[in-house]
Amino acid sequence: MILTQAEMFKVLGVDNRIQIIDLLKKNGPLGVNELSETLKISPSAVSQHLKILRHAGLVYSERNGYWIPYKINEEALEQCQDLLSKVCSCGCKGTGRIREGELDTAENKLDLLKNWEKELQRELQEVRSRMEELAKE
Repeated sequence: MILTQAEMFKVLGVDNRIQIIDLLKKNGPLGVNELSETLKISPSAVSQHLKILRHAGLVYSERNGYWIPYKINEEALEQCQDLLSKVCSCGCKGTGRIREGELDTAENKLDLLKNWEKELQRELQEVRSRMEELAKE
């Protein structure tokens, strides 16, 4: 089913759904109980969030015996990224480049750039950690 932009933002406007997507991206296929334990919410609440995410086309599942693992729909997430980059007002146009629009209007450009550098360093550290985890597998 194809959702309008507003409907997609509504689906993604719930923190638990974002956390579910993040967990599936990081860990691969997971079942309701695994997600429930990690998120510290009831399995029925996880099921309701997954139902909405599935309806939006962001996740899908394939039964494997008694286990029903949920997976990310990478193509749908890329479409979400395209949608977000179209409405983004920071000036990066989804590229991760410097937020020129924000920089142009900043009173203290140096402080803004220093803060942005810190954000990028945290993100780079997260990428390095993920790479290390993958190398161990």
